[in-house]
Amino acid sequence: MGISMMRRRTFITGSTLIISSPLALAIQREETTQPTFSIGLITDVHYADKSPGGSRHYRESLKKIEEASDAFQQNNVQITVELGDLIDAADSVSTEMSYLKTINRKFESLSPKRHYVLGNHCVDTLTKEEFLGEVGQKESYYSFDAGGYHFVILDSCYTSDGTPYGRKNFRWTDANVPEHEIDWLRADLASTDLPTIVFAHQRIDVETNHGVRNGSQVRNTLEQSGRVQAVFQGHSHQNDLKTINQIPYCTCVAMVEGSGEAENGYSILDFYPNQTLRLKGFRKQANRDLSRSV
Repeated sequence: MGISMMRRRTFITGSTLIISSPLALAIQREETTQPTFSIGLITDVHYADKSPGGSRHYRESLKKIEEASDAFQQNNVQITVELGDLIDAADSVSTEMSYLKTINRKFESLSPKRHYVLGNHCVDTLTKEEFLGEVGQKESYYSFDAGGYHFVILDSCYTSDGTPYGRKNFRWTDANVPEHEIDWLRADLASTDLPTIVFAHQRIDVETNHGVRNGSQVRNTLEQSGRVQAVFQGHSHQNDLKTINQIPYCTCVAMVEGSGEAENGYSILDFYPNQTLRLKGFRKQANRDLSRSV
């Protein structure tokens, strides 16, 4: 099924769902206008040149990301954010680097500007410096402004004692945002007057193995700022949405899961006037209305 047909089916399904209430009709009318700004989102690509492992089809991520590239170009996406685990683990630095070189050539076609969130698989064998050096990104956590919004990239790939992940020196269940990054985050949020979007890999909204161990401290920092409109994250491979103290935490579906084009998953985050924020999901990614006054 082609992209245009896929989007048409998504629209028809959405229209059927939203006819039932005045609020939904208002949303439908607003969506006839074009967004002022759009960001492409993908996560958990897990590309590797190896046979499938369970439900993960590593090699197929190459074709899946090509489909996302076509959709992003058709929707005039100017920025893409990759929410972690762009590659899967390898048994040597050279092999893992070859995975990264291959998939990054595809990722570079997605949009003019790109941002990488570090996932635990990104630095299973590589170091953070090696990964970031190959993709041309200076820092693992930082912020930037675009389209009238402030955006924050977080790095939760640290052990409980503050050691950066790398060279298989960690357990994936021991994810933390270290104190120096929390201090930076607090200062960064205080420095902006813009509504803010946060991107992370490990989940900040749960206390399970997929969550950041000091997630409550991170959430408290976000809440105190009064600026954060939404958080987007990956890691657990499934669609999920939790709202904690008025901040929605949207977990995006993994691209690597399942075989065939219908098993893909990616999204476009559309920004409309009056801080209206919507996630347009493709294939297995759920649509989300995340509008919030801040």
